[in-house]
Amino acid sequence: MIRNLKNKTKAVYAPADKAGAAAEKEKPAPLYAKQIKIHPKRVWGAFRKLKWVAMIALLSFYYIAPWFRWDRGPGIPDQALLIDISAQRAYFLWIEIWPQEVYYITGILILAALGLFLATALFGRVWCGFACPQTVWTDLYVWVERIIEGDRAARIRLDKAPYSKDKIFKRVIKHFIWLYIALLTGGAWIMYFVDAPTFINDLFFKGEITGNSLFFIGLFTVTTYLLAGFGREQVCTYMCPWPRIQGSMTDEDSMIVTYETWRGEPRAKPARDGDYSNRGHCIDCGNCVVVCPMGIDIRDGNQLECIGCGLCIDACDNIMEKLKLPKGLIAYDSVNRQIARSDGKAVKRKLVRPRTIFYAILLTLVTGVILYTFGTREHLEVNILKDRQPVFVTLKDGSIRNGYEVKILNKTQHLRSFLLNIEGLENPTMKLSGAIEQTRSIVIEVQPDDVKAVHVFVAVPRKELKSDKTEITFSFVEMDPGYSDGSLDILNELRENQKHQTTFNGPKK
Repeated sequence: MIRNLKNKTKAVYAPADKAGAAAEKEKPAPLYAKQIKIHPKRVWGAFRKLKWVAMIALLSFYYIAPWFRWDRGPGIPDQALLIDISAQRAYFLWIEIWPQEVYYITGILILAALGLFLATALFGRVWCGFACPQTVWTDLYVWVERIIEGDRAARIRLDKAPYSKDKIFKRVIKHFIWLYIALLTGGAWIMYFVDAPTFINDLFFKGEITGNSLFFIGLFTVTTYLLAGFGREQVCTYMCPWPRIQGSMTDEDSMIVTYETWRGEPRAKPARDGDYSNRGHCIDCGNCVVVCPMGIDIRDGNQLECIGCGLCIDACDNIMEKLKLPKGLIAYDSVNRQIARSDGKAVKRKLVRPRTIFYAILLTLVTGVILYTFGTREHLEVNILKDRQPVFVTLKDGSIRNGYEVKILNKTQHLRSFLLNIEGLENPTMKLSGAIEQTRSIVIEVQPDDVKAVHVFVAVPRKELKSDKTEITFSFVEMDPGYSDGSLDILNELRENQKHQTTFNGPKK
């Protein structure tokens, strides 16, 4: 890039007849490298087994989780994991989150980020290699491709071969299965936002589907098909920001996929006599390259494209086993351990170090805050908004009246009744909007898992007001829901009390 800039600068100050020739000769370097199709070879070993376990577990959970049931009582969705957009609720097993509690979602995202930071500091890009959705679905697509078209060599030959009935048949079957998997992915995603059995019944038995559901199924179908089927390693290299961020999360003690140069170099063909004492153990077979889903050579050192899946380790260990050499020429290791091993020093894993301690402390603190706030959160929220216009009203008998909008949020699955009283005024009376009778207190019933909004008018004799603005308190006392006449002789039956301050306006003295 520097060379290009220098050449361009020279061309600007060159004579006119030479400037055109220089510009023609020196073309700017492309910013995006053309994709070279990668056909990873099948390999078997510990890391491949781990990837299979991770893929099966994660995909099984993704597709099956919407069908888990959780009894929350009558009238409440019984889907264990559900984000009900229409009802403005999120359900996670026994936990119900209201829109006002979106900070819990924020806390979970912060926890996920800190957990990823800690995992990266300890084990490098373990998330990218085993749990990232792009990796999981790409693995699945490559497996389908291998089943239909064969292993690496067969797929390369098929790519180069002219179109024939056999090639067209294999390609059609492959893309059909890819699209089917993508469609299942989009359908499963929708079922996290609507009741799964109801959605399936409406779709397949009634032929009904909403526009929103159809849009998101199509969106996830197309993106899964394109990213896992065609984008693959390009997504990790060019679209994902994490490869560029994770470098700041690791250090010389982070466990990453490494090639032991001190042991592998110089490379040469396999020794016929089995003597590797005066040469490197690497036989330059290239197996570590052909099994890599990113198409890189780990022997060139740690690279941005490496996702830490460890398949090159399996490939190399298989070769070392055949040559009767020690495994671990390519290993999940830290830079410091590799240096110590090359110097013949004691090799230690340093999992506990300032970086990991810092991430662990942050993770613990955020977890503690979330658990504390969740454990102490109230199942009742009350909001009071005073009428701005008019500020007050003078009644026929000379009393002064103010209006208030009262909203009571009942987060439980039970009917709740509250006795509303006024403190701070002498001889106040209240009534609900539309009511005729004024009383000293009001009973407000709130349905389970619902919000009750009422308009309350408070009146007080003018002579009782000492100033044009009086601080008052609305007292909400929970009572037996079967009680309804609102008198004050049942205070022994009350269970919960909340007080909210506001003001009562009157004429200036």
